[in-house]
Amino acid sequence: MLLKQLIELYDILDSSTASGAAVKDYLCGVNENADVTVYELKGARGKTDMIRIRVSGTNGKSAGKDAPTMGILGRLGGLGARPERLGFVSDGDGALVALAVAAKLLDMQKKGDYLDGDVVISTHICPNAPTQPHKPVAFMGSPVDMAQVNKEEVNGELDAILSVDTTKGNRIINHRGFAVSPTVKEGYILKVSDDLLDLMQITTGKHPQVFALSLQDITPYGNDVYHLNSILQPSTATDAPVVGVAITTETAVPGCATGASHITDLEEAARFMLEAAKAFGRGECRLYDEEEYGRLRKLYGSMKRFQTLDGKEAQ
Repeated sequence: MLLKQLIELYDILDSSTASGAAVKDYLCGVNENADVTVYELKGARGKTDMIRIRVSGTNGKSAGKDAPTMGILGRLGGLGARPERLGFVSDGDGALVALAVAAKLLDMQKKGDYLDGDVVISTHICPNAPTQPHKPVAFMGSPVDMAQVNKEEVNGELDAILSVDTTKGNRIINHRGFAVSPTVKEGYILKVSDDLLDLMQITTGKHPQVFALSLQDITPYGNDVYHLNSILQPSTATDAPVVGVAITTETAVPGCATGASHITDLEEAARFMLEAAKAFGRGECRLYDEEEYGRLRKLYGSMKRFQTLDGKEAQ
């Protein structure tokens, strides 16, 4: 259970003075050996605190071994929309869930339970982000550009990525809880991971929920085409497989709405990602079929042009 971590972190993040430093202090209080990095990132519309937590595995790369590294990225524009809205907004759920997973992993290590592979958790802390128009409901904006965040969060050390984001402002998903996306890799939308579906069934005790993707959703922001939201933006900046973990509702809820976070939904999503990280480091959870992906590449070539703004691959 991650209810404790979610409640404690919510109390820190639901504040006009929420900061990366406050979150770091909390995580170091959970485990004094926590590896937490916080720094300021400035954009055209303001600034935010980037936070990155590395939880080392017994057979992970940080130990000089070869267990794969899972990245868990909390996607959001901001935790709050002050002064327009007072309080924690729905859009902040991604950061809250990712940080709760980090806190749980650090607590597990303090109690003697270590995963096989490294897990890297990253998000940003901004209590006063702008809003922006979007149909059917308003989006949260961000003080920094998506490309800036991708550059900070996505790098070659991550062998797979789970991107968790509030995904309520649409009519694509009509289920309250969370849903996963098909795996996205280098411009290809691949089949849904059976291993993740198995874990979703186990952790929720219900049938798994999968949300639809369009090709537009896996292209970079800034190309003037429709995007469901930013949940698959990490896929534009990496060769690693990326799966979106969407916090969902039955009705369309604005990202800038306050009072719209459901702790039981957040806990289910966090627990699912924790189990996925455990299994991935052990080599028991594949996000895609490497052999089939190789055949797709052989038959249809590279799709990396969909990771670019202009449709042109780097030579």
